[in-house]
Amino acid sequence: MYSKAEASNIRREFWTTFGMYMKPIHNAHGDTINWVNYKTGIRHLYFRMDADRRFASIAIELKHADKEERLKVYRKLEALKSYFHGIMEEEWDWQQVFYDEDGSEASRIIMMLQDVSVFNKDTWPSIISFFKQRIIKLDAFWNDVKFQFEE
Repeated sequence: MYSKAEASNIRREFWTTFGMYMKPIHNAHGDTINWVNYKTGIRHLYFRMDADRRFASIAIELKHADKEERLKVYRKLEALKSYFHGIMEEEWDWQQVFYDEDGSEASRIIMMLQDVSVFNKDTWPSIISFFKQRIIKLDAFWNDVKFQFEE
């Protein structure tokens, strides 16, 4: 078991490593991008990557406080589901309602990798590979559809 400070340092080291690994890779527009802190350009719509003790996950999260507005964006994404899965080349889990770590209601589209740990450096290559291929494809998808979400 790690202390809070040790766990924080390991997480920071992982994300720094991932960021350095991704740094030479440009986005779909050919621009330099901060892959770890991906900016969608749409308020309340986030691309999240998480690595913990037992899993890694990547998701599109919708956090709009207004439930109707959030569901409106979710439905727009849902209308693009087959296109999304075609780009991603796999089926993701679509959750119209989930509760985040703060207990707030949100929506998300998520893919998880089980049986890896950010605290086990032997699994870092698997986590990095998992994130890399998906965030690049997610960027390509977003590059094609973002205009539909701009107001």
